[in-house]
Amino acid sequence: MVSPLLSLRGISKSYGPVYANQQIDLDVAARSIHAILGENGAGKSTLMKLIYGVEQPDSGTVAWNGQTLSLASPAEARRAGIGMVFQHFSLFESLTVVENIRLIVPGKKSELAQRIRKLGHEFGLEVDPFAHVHSLSVGERQRVEIIRCLMTDPKLLILDEPTAVLPPQAVEKLFDTLRRLRDGGVSILFISHKLEEIQSLCDRATILRGGRVTGHVDPREHDAHELARMMIGRAMTEPMPALPLAKGEKRLELVGLDYQADPLAVPLSKVSLAVRAGEILGIAGISGNGQSELEALISGETLLPRDQRDRIFMMGRDVGILDSAARRRLGFAFVPEDRLGRGAVPEMSLAYNSLLTAHPQNLVKHGLLDMVRATAFTNDCIRDYDVRTRGPGAEAGSLSGGNLQKFIVGREIMLAPKLLFLAQPTWGVDIGAAAAIRRRLMSLRNDGMAILVISEELEELFELSDFIQVLHHGTLSPPLVTRDTNPEEIGRYMIGSKPQREKATA
Repeated sequence: MVSPLLSLRGISKSYGPVYANQQIDLDVAARSIHAILGENGAGKSTLMKLIYGVEQPDSGTVAWNGQTLSLASPAEARRAGIGMVFQHFSLFESLTVVENIRLIVPGKKSELAQRIRKLGHEFGLEVDPFAHVHSLSVGERQRVEIIRCLMTDPKLLILDEPTAVLPPQAVEKLFDTLRRLRDGGVSILFISHKLEEIQSLCDRATILRGGRVTGHVDPREHDAHELARMMIGRAMTEPMPALPLAKGEKRLELVGLDYQADPLAVPLSKVSLAVRAGEILGIAGISGNGQSELEALISGETLLPRDQRDRIFMMGRDVGILDSAARRRLGFAFVPEDRLGRGAVPEMSLAYNSLLTAHPQNLVKHGLLDMVRATAFTNDCIRDYDVRTRGPGAEAGSLSGGNLQKFIVGREIMLAPKLLFLAQPTWGVDIGAAAAIRRRLMSLRNDGMAILVISEELEELFELSDFIQVLHHGTLSPPLVTRDTNPEEIGRYMIGSKPQREKATA
């Protein structure tokens, strides 16, 4: 018998009375790609942190190449040959890409910049080495994390949702790279909620539920429905069908929008779109093509200059110079892609995070917070959206990424808006919860809500959207009728290899 590269026996970790991991046994073979499957809150992220030295187990043993290993920090893990790309990034926003990487990888800036460009081109993870992190989109920041990890030459690479922000063309390229790394002697622990990816890439899978291992399987021998049932312990619900489109009123309209935040930002050029009551418009595109700039302009976080009126309309009103609070008073709600920092304040409780956007819902009286109502609102959100947490008093930063996303999405939907804008609505959310969110969005659409979705999950856009437009280098394609197009055509728009042509009008 060949000894596994990594072996865990009886690993347990608790936080107060809550067990994140209980008696975990796991073997990762050399030259393998091993998936970790589970719902949000199943204990996946905690287990990876234990392997990477961020946290230490309460009990159990870790063996590395047959030798007992005790890691007190990520630095020790990297020296042992373990690298990790986190779902929530660990970059300094005031530093450039190359400066962030230089904190871990020794070398001159010019040499590191050359390696960054080379790896980015090879893996389809292009990023400017000299760009400041604060100017990068979420997707671009993840590229930096992946490149930084690869530059440490790991023997075990832990990847947490690495394809969440990649277009279809880049995913297979990344998979080819991971297979080459595996064949070259690198083992990979792969966390993804995309079961098709796990079936395509991984040779083993360990399933977690409620902090315990419930099975070890070869994912290639099971279909996606079987794997989903093993993860969530029940059969998946069918997607809600879309009712026929009724030509509703325009609740969001952008007309020939031109904008550039700064000389280094992606300029938006002649961006036009319309979202009507009772329809969902999906915006596809590779991260870094102007999504962040478009989000900020629609949400009101960035205001247009006063000489650029008649560019953004909500509910029939020109809102170009109205701030986010004024737009929300018109019936607008927003779920940003960056859930920690923009969608929620990590150090505040869920109840106080509810107040950030739900305070008009009778949660404030005569200028005083009504915490009884705020707590009730939060409890309703936790219950209705299956947020796995100890209660409304839990800090937002203590939740797993997927559970925090469910809370933010639920909070905004509970405001009963006329126009709902979601950026990456199911990023990092497990398959069961993602299906529930999409089903809820379809129900809202059928009830007459206008919904705009920016997503890099093409499968999600095809399931949800009545129309799809593609953002490439700050330019928006004509609206494509979803039922009349396909992922390959959308993918060509995403990389700019196809002349834009109008197939349909909103």
